[in-house]
Amino acid sequence: MFLDIVASLQRLFVGYIPAVVLGSFVGYFIGMNSVIYQLFRLIFQIPHSIPPIALLPIALIAFQESDTAAIIVVFIGTLWTMIINTAIGMRHFQRQNNNFRVAIFHIFHALKVSIWVAWFIVIATEMLTGPKGLGFTLWEAYKAGNTDYIIQTIIYIGIIGFLLDQLLDFAAYILSQMVSDGKKSS
Repeated sequence: MFLDIVASLQRLFVGYIPAVVLGSFVGYFIGMNSVIYQLFRLIFQIPHSIPPIALLPIALIAFQESDTAAIIVVFIGTLWTMIINTAIGMRHFQRQNNNFRVAIFHIFHALKVSIWVAWFIVIATEMLTGPKGLGFTLWEAYKAGNTDYIIQTIIYIGIIGFLLDQLLDFAAYILSQMVSDGKKSS
């Protein structure tokens, strides 16, 4: 099970981290200009409205390797989510007189929504393509009719998702406190 957890987390972070970095920058630039925001908000809703898992067949055809295809789908799904939520956050930041606590809240909201999307994509792609990871383990347990292993795997998936969510909440809290403490001292 440990190797399956590592495989799932590897797919998650290899797709998630670059998408978060790129999506944050693009979302920031879109959100800082109201005209660009209005234009791109509508344009980016089109690819954002396609469930990322639906892109798996195209990724498999293009890359012909299940790990690479899964990572690309995680990247694309995370990218759109990050761009849209960061742009929305930057608009709120400006409306609130450049309040950094508002920016932190919205950026971390974007990170959390993106990690949820990415984790869902990882598990779903593993169920469809295998040959390792928690999604694959879950699907194999289902095919074998092993209910105990299904429940155990679902619990692992849930715990990991919960821990990722809590880690982001903790980081947001720490950063928010640092911003508050910085304002008090100046």
